[in-house]
Amino acid sequence: MAPQTHFLEGKKIIVAGAGIAGSTFVAALYKLWDPTLSFPEIAVFDRSLREPEREGYSLSLNGENEHGGLVALQQLGVLDDILEHTIFPLNSGRFKMWDSKWSELISLQLKPFGTLPTGTMRIARKDLRRILEEKAGQAEATFHWGFACTTAEKLENGRIKVTVASETGDTSVHECDLLIAADGVHSKIRGSFRPDDKTKYAGAVQMGGQSSFPNGLPSPLEQNWGMMLSGRGVSCFFSAVDKENVVWGLSQREPERNDYYPRAGGLTADQLAALKKEAMSLGHIFAEPFRTIVEATDAARAFMVPARDKEPIVHGAGLAGLVFIGDANHAVSPFAGNGANLALKDGWDLAEALCRAASLNAGVAAYDKTSLPRAAETLKMSHDRISMVHLTGIKHKLFRAGLATGRLFLSSK
Repeated sequence: MAPQTHFLEGKKIIVAGAGIAGSTFVAALYKLWDPTLSFPEIAVFDRSLREPEREGYSLSLNGENEHGGLVALQQLGVLDDILEHTIFPLNSGRFKMWDSKWSELISLQLKPFGTLPTGTMRIARKDLRRILEEKAGQAEATFHWGFACTTAEKLENGRIKVTVASETGDTSVHECDLLIAADGVHSKIRGSFRPDDKTKYAGAVQMGGQSSFPNGLPSPLEQNWGMMLSGRGVSCFFSAVDKENVVWGLSQREPERNDYYPRAGGLTADQLAALKKEAMSLGHIFAEPFRTIVEATDAARAFMVPARDKEPIVHGAGLAGLVFIGDANHAVSPFAGNGANLALKDGWDLAEALCRAASLNAGVAAYDKTSLPRAAETLKMSHDRISMVHLTGIKHKLFRAGLATGRLFLSSK
């Protein structure tokens, strides 16, 4: 009987990005790999110095069906570690919608899938990344922190050449048989192979930041997270990061601007003052503690960003040896509330598909079969949500009536 082999044995894999998707892929491939076979050589490059970016933000992890991020975390074997860092006690914190006076419009608690202990939870992004990085670090892979994959190109021999740059600007060239692009919304790898495949404006702007309350979060945000609706075209999302910090994001539909403030880097005193003034004006209808939260915004964690997203990528012959996962594949806006779940499942599903397949093309095709519909559904949901939370007039009244009578089902943010 001929010894069992695998098409990735003896091959080199480069993973561009060690964020949620990239770390999940590495950890999943190592967990699922047949131990009787030689594990492929894996090199992971990430531009950060192992300090999670946007560490002040929190994320929703869902587990209402097989496509939820909690399912992937359970499959990885890290669910218990994740649950220890839940912001709200399990099955207590709920996603809610409130009117401008904080009267509850709807309260959602998702039913858990399979043996999961909860259908949804919130976790600080820094905690999720740390746990995933630690799990991926157990794999037979080499991690290069502070190095970014800047360009890539296909070679005549079928391999892929990747140029890597350090923080000091020094560059080096590496070759691989399989390149996993997990380098985020502004993917340099996507720019190399698909220069016209860029994010598009989704029609709304969100401004906000993180506010600190050393004596405890204002009610009702110490127990729940969710969205305030004005009925006048303005909405505001709130979620705790921990027991003393809350993130807020005020939004409205408008033409795309030029004066955005990204989530990284912080604002000057003048920029923060201008942001607060605009937020107070737009959100004047919202009752306290809205104003108190806006006033307490930390300049280092304030932002004004456009809602941007893109369609998922269909891998074909032209992308042989290259796979996009997470935001590099299908970037979503904050209104999707599902980016982390997509990244987690992308990482697991790709690793599982590659381990099970008889060839690289078959494995990538199997990954697309599960990833594409999931990403497309999330994209549609986010566009629907942008429309719903910014409704005005009679449309808003009809929407509220639908909520009140239970005829409208909303998925958790």
